Amino acid sequence: MDARVRKPQSHPMPEVAEFVRSLRDAFGDDVIDVAIRQGKAGEPSFYACENGRSVGTASPSGIAWRVDESVRDRHFCSGCDGSCVAQQMSCSTHLAMQARRNNR
Repeated sequence: MDARVRKPQSHPMPEVAEFVRSLRDAFGDDVIDVAIRQGKAGEPSFYACENGRSVGTASPSGIAWRVDESVRDRHFCSGCDGSCVAQQMSCSTHLAMQARRNNR
């Protein structure tokens, strides 16, 4: 009797899946679930593409966050609103610069 063994399926968007897992760890499942649900419903709150597949709704501005080292190296600091992404600096440095600007 020959039994077929199923190979575990790899995720079709592994980089995106890893990034979403890190967002869930930082912000919680509820926040990320809402963003993804809204993106799937046509709101530009979540969009991802990888390996020829996409999910969500792209931003009409065309501005996108590339999943590269600048995004992967985020620590989701307390008080971070995400504006430090793609600024080539850490959250804490970006927040300190904003605070200095606001205190002028």
